[in-house]
Amino acid sequence: MKTKMLLAVSAAVLALAGTASGQTWGGPRAVLHDETTANSVILWTPGVGPVEWSPEDGITGMPILLKDNIETRDMPTTAGSLALADNAPGRDAPLVARLREAGAVILGKTNLSEWANIRSSNSISGWSAVGGLTVNPYDRTRTACGSSSGSATAVATGLAPAAIGTETDGSITCPASVNGVVGFKPTVGLVSRTHIVPISHSQDTAGPIAVDVATAATVLTAIAGTDPADAATAEADRHRTDYRAALDAGSLRGTRLGVLRYGVTNYSAETQAAFEAALASLRAAGAELVEITAAPQTQGIGQMELTVLMYELKADLNAYLASTDPAQVPTRTLADVIAFNERENRETVLFGQELFLQAEATSGLDNPDYIAARANSLRMAGPEGIDRMLSENNVVALVAPSTSRAWTNDREDQDNGQGSASRLPAIAGYPHLTVPMGLDRGMPVGISFIGAKWDDARILSLGYAYEQSSPRPPRP
Repeated sequence: MKTKMLLAVSAAVLALAGTASGQTWGGPRAVLHDETTANSVILWTPGVGPVEWSPEDGITGMPILLKDNIETRDMPTTAGSLALADNAPGRDAPLVARLREAGAVILGKTNLSEWANIRSSNSISGWSAVGGLTVNPYDRTRTACGSSSGSATAVATGLAPAAIGTETDGSITCPASVNGVVGFKPTVGLVSRTHIVPISHSQDTAGPIAVDVATAATVLTAIAGTDPADAATAEADRHRTDYRAALDAGSLRGTRLGVLRYGVTNYSAETQAAFEAALASLRAAGAELVEITAAPQTQGIGQMELTVLMYELKADLNAYLASTDPAQVPTRTLADVIAFNERENRETVLFGQELFLQAEATSGLDNPDYIAARANSLRMAGPEGIDRMLSENNVVALVAPSTSRAWTNDREDQDNGQGSASRLPAIAGYPHLTVPMGLDRGMPVGISFIGAKWDDARILSLGYAYEQSSPRPPRP
């Protein structure tokens, strides 16, 4: 049986997109399933109305939306699951506290792929039992990708200049790319993950989705830094900088970039043409492009990554659930969540929970299979993958199409995703930026800039320089 879940997108709201000075952000005060927002927002912050802000204001007064797996003191945090519908522990995640301290305005919570897309291998990106289906504003029959679906579509439709997403593998860069906005996955350990519903402590990170690279850099400057409760961020204060001030429109001049040519032919002719045009823009801006035609040796890395995610999901989610209020969250373990889903038909109406079951069957983080999978996948993605391609080709960053145009929400047709640049930087924990590069049959596609660990400032600057020298795709 074919499944298509469609929501109309109001032309009036879509017309809000842009970054004009003094723009009012926040749109209509939507409720769940309000069709005028591409179903981007689960909940607006109580008492916060539409906000007037312009890029010249910087982080001060910037209206920002948060993916609904990030805790705030004034709203529930559901990860899209009815099991967490009453999860309101009254605490800000450290990244939220940093945003508030910097003067940002938290507008509300965005929809997401439920549990950040880790419940089922047959899930529908952008769907959650709490929020329904987030749609792509360029074509509502096509995916908004995920899991940070609502964060990307909210920015694309002009509800906010920036939103926070989270990524384990592709969950910032894919929705940003297919919705025609900027998405940045920082080095894992640059931004705190405390009080964010987790999947994997090895790969999880939060990061900005924004109208442009400058806005993303402004947000990253606010949220980056060491958190004593998150050991992965121990070095963050040493590496963080003013990412907005570090942007240089001339940073491509004389810079050697590696073109990941080996995966390009998987994409449609239109995406390949957009990528060639992007490469021409890079050359025109002074970049020296080096063709990388041989893929690194990564046989079995996908299965290794899945093994890591399954083991860490059980351990990390159990730890998170134990930190919540049992009066609000009766599901205290992954096993409890599985049992809840078995009882609650609204959770399993479209797909099951086979990945949850697989994770629950794992034995613990001292298992040799898990330890080997993490060590081997990290080695393949980092030292023998990205690092080797950078060093052997004497380049400072890698570029590739971020992913294909958005595919349909029909799981039985032949219009599917054609590739992704996310896996190696996700597993290695390295920075990955996507910037709009053009259209494929009216649908946005992005170009990825990937760099070495802690090279976040340079990656953002290269993407900024590209953005200044290339035409932006039209807004939806």
